[in-house]
Amino acid sequence: MDYYKRKQYIAEVDEKDTIVGKVEKWEAHKKGILHRGFTAILTVGDYLLLQYRKHPVFDNVLDLSFSSHQIYEGDTLQSDANAVAEGLAREWGVEQNEILAEPRLIRKIYYKALDDVSGYTEHEIDYIFGVTLARMPVPNPDFAYGFTAVNKRDIAKLSDVRLRSMYAPWVTQLLREGFL
Repeated sequence: MDYYKRKQYIAEVDEKDTIVGKVEKWEAHKKGILHRGFTAILTVGDYLLLQYRKHPVFDNVLDLSFSSHQIYEGDTLQSDANAVAEGLAREWGVEQNEILAEPRLIRKIYYKALDDVSGYTEHEIDYIFGVTLARMPVPNPDFAYGFTAVNKRDIAKLSDVRLRSMYAPWVTQLLREGFL
């Protein structure tokens, strides 16, 4: 996919989430360099969306609901709001007028995980955003194998030990921290 072949720069950070420079995205993942990323948890009414991720790193895992990076545009790091909006349009076909409220930062998490299949490492301070949508979106098949909607009242089922091997490592970290 062309999107994954683009040369993009992301924020290299230290353990306190202070930006120490910019690094090419695939170099950061190849070398396990700590960087900033984000996850957007999409909700529609009483439902939380899980994406079956289609990606060169951590492919075919369940994500809450998609994850990406804030990208540098020249020497300026993309704002969180623009990064989330761009990701929503790219991965879910969601336009700005379909978002019921401004995406809200819920928390940040730190994690490091090696993808045994690709050989790349995610080493991130991950900004977790909540996004409430007006309608059920349709994922872009270039970025997702599909999705499932979980009723919020059944959210405890996401912590089922049998499902943990299906989750992206950042979702597992959220579960470990008791977020869901």
